[in-house]
Amino acid sequence: MALSAFRTAIWIPYPTANPGHGFWGEQTSTLNFCEEDYALSSYCAEFCNTVTNAIFMWLGVRGIINCVQQGHPSIFLISYIGYMVVGLGSILFHTTLKSAQVYYHITKDPIFHQTAYAALTATIVFRSMWVMESQLRPVLSARDPEKASYVLNTMWTMVATGLSIFLGGFLIWNLDNVFCSQVRQWRHAVGLPWAVLLEGHAWWHLMTGLASRQTPNAYSANSPLTMASPSPQGRSFTVRGVAAGLAVGTIICAANMYFGLQTGWVSIMSMPSSLMGFAVFKLLKPHLRFPFSPVENVLVQSVAGGMAIMPLGCGFVGVIPAMNYLLEPNEQGPLSLSTWQLIIWSLGLCYFGVVFAVPFGFSTAVLIRVLHSRGQKSSPQELDAATKGGFASLAAKDDESALVEDAEEEEGEPEVSKDLDWAYNMRLLLLSFLVSGIFTICNYFLPILRDLPVFGTVAASTWLWTLNPSLAYVGQGIIMGTETTLHMTLGAIIGWGVLSPLAKVKGWAPGPVDDWENGSKGWIVWVSLAIMLVDAVVSLAYIALRPVFTTHALPALAVLQRRFRHSRIASLFRTSHQYSPIPSEAQEEEEQEHGGEDDQTSPAQAEDRGLDDAPTDQQIHNKVVFWGLLASILVCVLSTQIVFGHLVPLYAIVIAVLMALVLSIMGVRALGETDLNPVSGISKLAQLFFALIIPQSNKSSVLINLVAGAISEAGALQAGDLMQDLKTGHLLGAAPKAQFWGQLIGATFGAVFSAFAYRIYTAVYEIPGKLFQVPTAYVWIFTARLVTGQGLPYMAKEWATGAGVLFAVTTLARTLSVGRPWRSWIPGGIAVAVGMYNVPSFTLARAIGGIVSWYWLSVRKQSTTPLIIIASGFILGEGFLSIVNLWLQALKVPHY
Repeated sequence: MALSAFRTAIWIPYPTANPGHGFWGEQTSTLNFCEEDYALSSYCAEFCNTVTNAIFMWLGVRGIINCVQQGHPSIFLISYIGYMVVGLGSILFHTTLKSAQVYYHITKDPIFHQTAYAALTATIVFRSMWVMESQLRPVLSARDPEKASYVLNTMWTMVATGLSIFLGGFLIWNLDNVFCSQVRQWRHAVGLPWAVLLEGHAWWHLMTGLASRQTPNAYSANSPLTMASPSPQGRSFTVRGVAAGLAVGTIICAANMYFGLQTGWVSIMSMPSSLMGFAVFKLLKPHLRFPFSPVENVLVQSVAGGMAIMPLGCGFVGVIPAMNYLLEPNEQGPLSLSTWQLIIWSLGLCYFGVVFAVPFGFSTAVLIRVLHSRGQKSSPQELDAATKGGFASLAAKDDESALVEDAEEEEGEPEVSKDLDWAYNMRLLLLSFLVSGIFTICNYFLPILRDLPVFGTVAASTWLWTLNPSLAYVGQGIIMGTETTLHMTLGAIIGWGVLSPLAKVKGWAPGPVDDWENGSKGWIVWVSLAIMLVDAVVSLAYIALRPVFTTHALPALAVLQRRFRHSRIASLFRTSHQYSPIPSEAQEEEEQEHGGEDDQTSPAQAEDRGLDDAPTDQQIHNKVVFWGLLASILVCVLSTQIVFGHLVPLYAIVIAVLMALVLSIMGVRALGETDLNPVSGISKLAQLFFALIIPQSNKSSVLINLVAGAISEAGALQAGDLMQDLKTGHLLGAAPKAQFWGQLIGATFGAVFSAFAYRIYTAVYEIPGKLFQVPTAYVWIFTARLVTGQGLPYMAKEWATGAGVLFAVTTLARTLSVGRPWRSWIPGGIAVAVGMYNVPSFTLARAIGGIVSWYWLSVRKQSTTPLIIIASGFILGEGFLSIVNLWLQALKVPHY
């Protein structure tokens, strides 16, 4: 069957039911629904029916919180406590299938209870309708007739919607009961996870909960009666913003999976996500209950960013392919992880990095200083905009349109100008998206377009010097910039133009050039690894040690110098006819201010303390941070233990998580100083550290090394992502709490989506293969083998050592020369290494993008924004429409 690859990728046989063999013993309930007993777990009789009751617990908690915050009468709390009691009772019932009702044991007939439930429901519904018209309408009309009409219309809409959902769920439940035998056959036919969608009683739970949310009673704590106006403004967290962020994040996540498996490159694409979210709500403007605000746009970006980064954060472009395809049998591999194991692993990694980044009650202004401490100062205009912007509760009510990049936009700018700007940018994005997407589909039918022999057929066939004219990789080059792409080109010239032919001719790599094991393609990876390792060690050591030096060493030296200058020893070096002036009080005060031992506050700190902080209700509470951090660590440890079992010892997982915390702090600091998140270097440091504590005699040493590096990379990556979003949110006045929860939601969906996307790609395409070479997986596995003491190919050690020494010097020089005009001419270690381990076809396309960027910005002196939007459209077009190629490949559509 043409779609068998998809079915195999996301199909798990439906488990066999074990009625009467559960943990809770004999079933005593006279009611049993269509879900098969103890099929998914021996500890839960009806798994789906149990889990879906969480919606009632959520309704109760949400209502109680709203009642307390908004000061409603305590009588309302009874309704929400009732929700929680019903939800908890239903959870216990469906888990155990035991009934405590004595009347059931006597009559064995549920008719009485069913009739009583229907009568109570009808009484409450009709009583509520009567109260709305006979009591609420007259009172509200006397106060404000226009508002009364709005409030009552809204409430009747909620009643109609709630009843429709409720009755729809009831219908589904009855159909589930009537056609139970047929439905069970369907569940076994479609398998998991799709069989979950056929659980009718579970749908009844969900739809009942949704219906309750729509009724006036469920909305009492946030009802229209408490609205200050029909169109509230400046909301930092909205359901529609989350939904838009998930939709945008899905597109970017799919693109990142595609490019990550090809070259290891992923991008959060903050600007495109903001633009797409803004465009969606601009088109829906006539149908919105309240305007789409800048702070809501930040939420869209946060959710999309949290979802988009998951292919890299969960290891699907590097660590997981290395485990699946590159681990040798003597290394406990290759590992074959099921779809559910991939999901569990992803969910374990996707949370703790976000919680690590929470500012623990510090003001957002201090957070901005950490992000940019001593590396680059914000301009006065930027600070003014940040201060003026306020926070969500203070957001301007008439500001409906804002791309995140327009933080300094003047308030008086005409609406027509804003409409033209967003429309122009959106047209650029759509046009570049379509052009790149069409070219991508053409690549399927004409694969020769992926490898053009621009330097001749010999160079192409023998030494792999080809050009991939992919507009997406040109776009990546534009985003990377001229400096980075030229350094990558230098790496390609050194690796593929010098070292590869040298290793082949000298017999150091006798196999075919494109062979990772015996060819020069694999040989030069060792050299690139050495460059990346020394770059990571030097860069992060500088980041870690410089605060100690500047905080303690420099002040101590200043004090010693001052004391020496006024000491008798210093007077010996002066001539007899010279005198030391007695310092004035002003001079002493100035010295104490700038170099005294008691000085604890820098001017930057004093300035930062003057910036406005977020209101207390918009900050992330310390309790959330503490319990969230604890829970995320436990989830990570447990999920890793569940997936890998005895292969990875528990102490190693715990150490990896704790180390990830420290390395995340270093990564965030590096991000603030250099605007680059050194996640690759951080993972390499973790691998080096675990090579020291895990004995080489351990058969799982390579696997443990991979897992530890993946955990550290995930923490640093997500922490840096949230920090960047918080900086954007500060400039626009968004609530940090909303961004935090948005990141968590995006990360959750992204983790699950990435697991399914990876499984589909690996089922349809050959991995590693010509299209998806997964070079990052080879970098991971080679690093693990290197640090765990496995041998290098012949002469690789000598060349790797030489390259390491050379780039240790260049990395230190680049680190010390920040802000100097000649710094760009010093090759960056990571960029050169990436150019070496990626085949030249990708690097050359990126170099073209870098040259385009230089011409546009330096020669033409044009704005950056349209160029970045076009580049992003190129990337998204190929990344998202590659799904079409995926289908064509699965359907085995013929091509040349």
